[in-house]
This record gives sequence, structure tokens and C-alpha cells, in this order.
Amino acid sequence: MANLSDVASDERTARMVLSMLVEPNDPVTGRILSRLRAVETLWLAEHDREVVGLSPVDAQVWRERLRVPDARELAGRIDQVHQSGVRALIPGDNDWPTAFDDLGEVAPYVLWTRGTSSFLSRPMSDLVTITGARACTSYGEYVARELASSVAAEERVVVAGGAYGIEGASHQAALAAGGDTIAILANGVDRPYPVGHRDLLDRVADVGLLVSEVPPGAVPTRHRVIARARLMAALSYASVIVEAGARSGSLLVAQRADELGRRVGAVPGPVTSAASIGPHRLLRDGIATLVADTSDLAKLVERGQVSRERLDMEQVGPPSPAPTRTL
Repeated sequence: MANLSDVASDERTARMVLSMLVEPNDPVTGRILSRLRAVETLWLAEHDREVVGLSPVDAQVWRERLRVPDARELAGRIDQVHQSGVRALIPGDNDWPTAFDDLGEVAPYVLWTRGTSSFLSRPMSDLVTITGARACTSYGEYVARELASSVAAEERVVVAGGAYGIEGASHQAALAAGGDTIAILANGVDRPYPVGHRDLLDRVADVGLLVSEVPPGAVPTRHRVIARARLMAALSYASVIVEAGARSGSLLVAQRADELGRRVGAVPGPVTSAASIGPHRLLRDGIATLVADTSDLAKLVERGQVSRERLDMEQVGPPSPAPTRTL
């Protein structure tokens, strides 16, 4: 009888299989994966052996959550992926975004991509996440388009989630300006969601990039949408919330960005609008910087770039002094 090691004998395939078995943002799997290769992690999933760092009970719970299907079924799914043209990136690939290393144990196992995956290897200061309410107002849509257009004009990349409202307007504005854009999805890159944005997302795939940590064919779920927030926050050095209700999922992006030490901006709105509650709360709590126009956004990104360069210098150390010539 075939087992997982027969299907996934190399690191890339093993990580592809892991993403088909384990939900994203799973710290237990991430902890094991940080100590072992993906091939060994899959082997542990099939064998009742000790898992370093887990009690026997916790290890058994972890195995039961994986719901390992028949290996032949997995082999068929892997073959379908290869035939579809969807690409799988893993840590160590040239296009793998090193920004995701900051996520530690909850970093994605693999990234599935359609489009120009080299966008992911650009410096964080080149990427700006714009997100907000799906049920946005005309004011919010206008502001999102203005901000996205300015990002494109500066030859940076607009990152959003492909949803209705603020995110869709941001993608559209970036494309209209001839700029670059990335859509981070909570579903497979082969099945654009929402359906009403099929043409938009296909266009993003043609000239930009669709990326997801869940495999082709996967449908969006609440957990996957919540998990995606950490990717949208980690990939860019600045995230801007245009409109968001009190319980908007886009506020998770701001929260994760703040936790990761990224820059957060928030667009003010009418105090009478429910869509202004989220941005105003971020400003009140000191999480976000005011973004009232495109110049504010430019300053936010520039400060982020300077801060990142300073951090890199501190890690590398100051340049060595030039040797002194003796005359």
C-alpha cells in the first residue's frame, strides 16, 4: 500500500502535500517543520513515533487533525497541479518572500502562485497593502483608487485580497495606472473568488500575481480568511486601512502588521459613518498613522524604508573604515 513517503520524497512535494493536509496558520505543524524537513514531518504524521516538543497526547491530536487521505489520491492531486501550470514556491526559492520569515512558526508551508512570482522577491518597502471594507462607501472607493494609483505611479506594488469594495478598487486602480499588483487569496489560485471578480482576478494573474497558501481547488473559509491577514500584513512594510467597520476583518491586517513591526496607516472618514469606526479606532489607539492624502502615504512608506534600512545596518554593522595609507 502506498504511503506519503512514496508520494512526497522531496522537500517541495512534501510541502505541497502538507498544505493539502493541514490548515494554514497552524503553530504546531510550523514548530515541527522548523526543526525537521517537510519529508520527515510527513513521515511523523503517518507513524506513531515521538514528536520532539509534543507530549504523546498532543502528538496524537496533531496526527488526527491531519486527516491523511489515500496516498494515491494525493498523487493524483499533485499531478493535476503540475498540469495546471500553477507554481509552488518554498523557502529557499529565489522568489520566496523573506518577509514571511518574520512569521516564525506560522509561516506558510508553501505558496501557490499564478502570474509574476518575482513580485514576491521585491523589497518590503516596494510593497504597500491596501485593504478595507467590502461594503465600502463611494468616498472609501474614491480614496482607495487615489492611493493605489499613487503607489503604482511610484513603481511600487499594490497588495490586496481581491475582495469586493476597497480591495477590488485598489487592484483596478493599479491596473488602470499600468502598475503592479498582488492579490493574496484565501482560496485556490485556480478558482477566482468572489465570482464577480473573476475577470479582475484573471487580469491580475495575467499582468500581476495571484498567490495563496492553500492548494488549487481549495474554497475560502472563515479560518482561511482570518489566516490570510498575517500574510497581507507581513508581505508589505506598510498597510493602509481605508474603511472598516468595528468587526471588519481588515482590522486583523492592521493588528498583525503592528505586531510584526510594520507601518500601519488609516484613512479618516465621517464620524457619522459606520465604515469610519475601524480607522478611527486605529488612530485613537496609536496603532496607525493618519493617511489623509497621497503625500501622507508617501511619507509613511518612506519612513518604513528608512527604518528598514537602519535595521539592516544595525544587523550587518557599520562599514569598515578605509585603510589608511602611510606616506
